[in-house]
Amino acid sequence: MSTIRKDFQDPDALESGGVLERRLIKIGRERFAGDVWGRTALLTRGASDFSDLFSAEAVDELVSRRGLRTPFLRVAKGGTTFPDSSFTSPAGVGATISDQLDDTALWRKFADGATLVLQALHRTWEPVSDFSRRLSTELGHPVQANAYVTPPQNRGFDDHYDVHDVFILQIEGTKRWIIHEPVHTDPLRDQPWTDRRSSVAEAAKGEAYIDTVLERGDVLYLPRGWLHAAQAQGQVSIHLTLGIHSWTRYALAEQLAQAALAALCDDPEMRRTLPLGLDGPNGEIDVVRKRLAAAVAKAEISSLFHRTRRGQGRPAPLGPLAQLAAVEGLSPESLVRLRDALEARLEGLRLTTRVGWLDFPATDLPSVTRLLDRKVHTAGDIGVELVERLLRAGVLVPVEP
Repeated sequence: MSTIRKDFQDPDALESGGVLERRLIKIGRERFAGDVWGRTALLTRGASDFSDLFSAEAVDELVSRRGLRTPFLRVAKGGTTFPDSSFTSPAGVGATISDQLDDTALWRKFADGATLVLQALHRTWEPVSDFSRRLSTELGHPVQANAYVTPPQNRGFDDHYDVHDVFILQIEGTKRWIIHEPVHTDPLRDQPWTDRRSSVAEAAKGEAYIDTVLERGDVLYLPRGWLHAAQAQGQVSIHLTLGIHSWTRYALAEQLAQAALAALCDDPEMRRTLPLGLDGPNGEIDVVRKRLAAAVAKAEISSLFHRTRRGQGRPAPLGPLAQLAAVEGLSPESLVRLRDALEARLEGLRLTTRVGWLDFPATDLPSVTRLLDRKVHTAGDIGVELVERLLRAGVLVPVEP
């Protein structure tokens, strides 16, 4: 049987150029992809009004009312990160949590010039979560989101580079950014700037590639490896950093090697013990090299790649009570659609997603394929029994009429 394969795409990320073109850049996707992406820094003035994503009020709510725990917050000043114990405390009666954020301690540190770093906002703040999901779908790379809240005339971190690309969105206030070209181009995840402290410090003394003040609505794109440091100006600065954890050729090489080694486990010649009294492995290395090269040449990593990619993110939120109500009230007129950010793929008779896999009879394939367009469908058009199965599996979600 031939394989039917259909990848889910989020139409919100594609309409009108997607969130990249509509909110983050002004030079167009094609030029950005060809001249900027992964190559050089880009400053975009007045890219968008980001008040719908984040604000000072959002900071106060997250810190004081959401019951956040570490590591959802870091606190830093002058290049030094404070220990978690200095801004957390027990949650009080009825809870056994010892590391909840202490808003009084945080206020005191902030008033003394410390920067608050709200981490993983793609998990804790819905507007940022939705935006990050759409950008990730459009770029094809995982996206995380952190917010940096810095008092006037202060800086949280010294010159450094990140091991992922970033879009820096100035939300409120102003901040001066000093950017220098890389001392180590395209660093991998295990090549942090701390391994090159002296080189980073020396490069930061040289002439800046960009020295500018970001104002509200400005966006700065930096590829991984580009040196940067920032300082708030005359008022509180809030900026949102979208970290793009780019897939690399090295990552694909790791996938190939993993697939090849798995195949070699089934090769009896590769499982043989090396000769007794072996003086040197040179002859054996030639044998292994040839068989390894052959295994790499035959390796099929498409499924492994997509499985790994699915594991790097989570699907859109799912409300258990709303889901139960949808199942219990299901009728041919019920409206449903595919859950967002599932990374759904239909391969043959199997649908693989971030919430597991499901096998279907061939008669259901046309209906399942239709669902992958992410449009709204009625249960009657798809099949009530099939819709109930997919609602229970967390693959479909109800849509209000």
